[in-house]
Amino acid sequence: MKKIAFIFPGQGSQSIGMGRDFYENSSLAKRMIESAGDHTSIDFKSLLFEQNDKLEQTRYTQPAILLVSSVAHKLFEEALNIKPVFALGHSLGEFSALVSVGALDFTDGVQLVHQRGSLMQEACEGKDAGMMAIIGLEDEKVEYLCKEARDGGMKVWPANYNSDGQIVIAGNKSDLKEMETLFKDAGAKRALLLNMSVASHCPLLESAQNPLKNALSNKIKDDFVAPVVSNVTAKEYDGKDEAVELLPKQLIKPVLYKQSIEKFEDKIDLFIEFGGGVLKGLNRRITKKPTICVTDMVSLQSAFEQID
Repeated sequence: MKKIAFIFPGQGSQSIGMGRDFYENSSLAKRMIESAGDHTSIDFKSLLFEQNDKLEQTRYTQPAILLVSSVAHKLFEEALNIKPVFALGHSLGEFSALVSVGALDFTDGVQLVHQRGSLMQEACEGKDAGMMAIIGLEDEKVEYLCKEARDGGMKVWPANYNSDGQIVIAGNKSDLKEMETLFKDAGAKRALLLNMSVASHCPLLESAQNPLKNALSNKIKDDFVAPVVSNVTAKEYDGKDEAVELLPKQLIKPVLYKQSIEKFEDKIDLFIEFGGGVLKGLNRRITKKPTICVTDMVSLQSAFEQID
């Protein structure tokens, strides 16, 4: 049997219609989506399958993504009860990873990231928060330019280390806009302001930490069937106490996705991404290990065949 890592996408992977094929063709998926709605008072059928503006709002984006990822993983698990070598998520995807290893009930996970998204939005209200993708510039150069800007009074920080030549920064939107020319002059191919109303993984979210920590302590369990790789440390953890400490820090610390893949790729033969394809795209630029995606019933069946 191949050694497999489970990976889970974060915000930015959402799209209208995601999960529809699961819902229409699996009674288990339908029950999970309806149960998530009962626990959150969110109409997930409308949120996921009908045109709306809510899916782009952080407090709704996050539970929608976790729900679809959890459905995809559960359908996979029901057919092939495979224990991963480790699980890894990008930002909110770390919560999906915890669901996949049994440390978090999926309904609790949906509730937690709904609360997490709300706390993030509240923390950024009135702060002109934003995020910017920098393409084609070395991490060290981006880090240096951000530090120089902070020394000059700006609020900008590295937020997501996605792959070589792709890093996302976060902070005050006006500061990000002012730095656009600096990044391009330094050699960046693009400095693209993202359509975000929050500044994830930076100190602007400090006020959200304690409320999230309190919520986590009531939901996380010590029942890890496999370790989870932390976004904050790029190290494995497999217990409740570590999860409760690390996940609030994740709000204000950068996502070490690239570093995590590079560190653990030698331990596995295959990555399986549940509920999206964004991480597969990143992995192509990080590792030679293959990544397959489970996003609908056809890709679910294809995953079974590729594992055999």
